[in-house]
Amino acid sequence: MKRKNIPLIILLTLLLVQLTACGGGQSTQATALSDASNSAPATAEDTSVELENMGEKISFPEAPKRAVTLNQHATEVMLALGLESSMVGTAYLDDSILSDFQEAYVQIPVLSDKYPSKEVFLAAEPDFAYAGWQSAFTEETLGSREDLAAQGVMTYVHESSNRPKPTLEDVYEDILNIGIIFRVEERAEALVNEIRSELEDIQTWIGPVDQPLKIFVYDSGSDKALTAANTYLTSLINQVGGTNIFDDIDKGWAEVSWEEVVDRNPDVIVIVDYGDESAEQKKDRLLSMASLVHIEAVRNERFIVLPLSAAAEGIRAPIALRTLAAGLYPDKVSP
Repeated sequence: MKRKNIPLIILLTLLLVQLTACGGGQSTQATALSDASNSAPATAEDTSVELENMGEKISFPEAPKRAVTLNQHATEVMLALGLESSMVGTAYLDDSILSDFQEAYVQIPVLSDKYPSKEVFLAAEPDFAYAGWQSAFTEETLGSREDLAAQGVMTYVHESSNRPKPTLEDVYEDILNIGIIFRVEERAEALVNEIRSELEDIQTWIGPVDQPLKIFVYDSGSDKALTAANTYLTSLINQVGGTNIFDDIDKGWAEVSWEEVVDRNPDVIVIVDYGDESAEQKKDRLLSMASLVHIEAVRNERFIVLPLSAAAEGIRAPIALRTLAAGLYPDKVSP
C-alpha cells in the first residue's frame, strides 16, 4: 500500500509547485502592468503650456473649462475651433454671429451688449477671458490682467488686433495660440490651412493685377473723414491687388481732410458698415458732397460695403477678401 501511494504524493507535490509558480507569474505580470501605467507619458491635456501674449508670459497647467469671450472676433475664433462647451459667456458683438456657428452660439449666455461689469463677469465664474482688444482689461472695465490672474482668471488678448500693421500671419498666430491653450492644436492648424486655401483660390480667381486700384476706406465723419491707414484692412486690400491711398500714415486709424481724399483720387471707396449710421447713409453723404464729385470713385459710384466684423482680425478673412475682390473686379466671375 505504501509503495502504491508514493507516486501519488510525488504527483501532488509537483502540482503544488507548478501552481505556486503560476501564481507568482501572475503577480509579476500585474506589477509590470501597474508600473507601465504609472510610467506612461503625460497626455497633452496633462501638460502645462506656456506662451507669450502682449509681452507677458502666461502659463496654463490645463485647458480652461469656463471661458468668457469679449469681442466678436474672439467669440468666433472659439466657435470655429469647436470650443463652445468650454464657454460660459460672451459679450460685445458688432453684428450677427456667422450662421455656421449660430446654433452653438445661442447655447452660450450673453453677459452684455458691451463689456460686462466686473460683477456680472465674475458671477459667471470664469477661469479664462479672451478679449479682442486690450481695452477689456483696465480698471474701468474688467480689471487688469494681473488682478484677474490673482482671482484665478487667466487672460488672452487677441494680439493681432493690438499690434501695428497686423497681417493675416498675425491672425494665424492668435488662432494657433488659442489652439495651444485649449489643447486643440490640430483643429487650429486645420482652420488656418482652410483660410490659406481660400485666399489662394481668391488670388487665382483675380489673376495678375497690372495696375492696383486706389482705395479709400471710409469709416465715418463729415467735417473730416476717419479712415483706416495702416490697419489689418490695409493688409487685406493688398492681398487682393489694391492699394490703400492712406497707407503712408504711420498709425492705424486716422482723421484726414476731404482735400487730401480729393488729391489722392481713389478709384474705389470701401465703406465700413457698423453703428447707428447705415452704410447707405454714409454712401449718400459721400455722393452729396460737392467737393468729391470729380473723384473717380464718386463719379463712377464705385463703393464696397464691408461689415466691421469682416474687417476685424478674426476668421472672416475669406469673407472680407471675397467682398473686396468682387467689388474691385466686377467683370470677373467669382469661383
